[in-house]
Amino acid sequence: MKKIINLFWALLFTSVIIAQTKPVKIVFDVTSDNTKVHQSTVRHVKAMANAYPDSHFEVVMYSGAMDMVLKNKSVVEKDIADLVQKDNIAFVICEGTMKRHKTTSSDLIEGVTTVPDGILEIVSKQNEGWGYIKEGQ
Repeated sequence: MKKIINLFWALLFTSVIIAQTKPVKIVFDVTSDNTKVHQSTVRHVKAMANAYPDSHFEVVMYSGAMDMVLKNKSVVEKDIADLVQKDNIAFVICEGTMKRHKTTSSDLIEGVTTVPDGILEIVSKQNEGWGYIKEGQ
C-alpha cells in the first residue's frame, strides 16, 4: 500500500511540474495589408495571452500593415484597443511606415505606440531572446 501511495504522489508531483510552463516573450511580425492576416494575428495574440498570462507579446507592424492600427479603418480596432490595455501585450507601428503613409500618432488606435524602425525593433527583441512569429496567409 505504501508503494502505491508513493507512486501516486510521484505521478502527481511529475504532472504538476510538467503542467507548469515557463513564461515566454514573442514578437509578431505583420507586414500584410490583408485584413484576414490582421484578424488571425489578433486571434493568435488573444489566445496566447489568455493561455500564458505571465508571458509577453508584441505585435510589430510595418509596410502594408498600416491600416491595421488606424482609427475607423482597422477591422480589428476594438480588439486592439482591448488588448493594449493588458500589461503583457503591445502593438507597435514603424514610424517610417507612418511617414510614408502620411499618418500621425493621432491617427492610431488608442494605446498603439510607435518605434523608429519596425525591422530593427524585431531584431532587437530577438537579440533579447524573444521568439519570432511571421504572421501571414
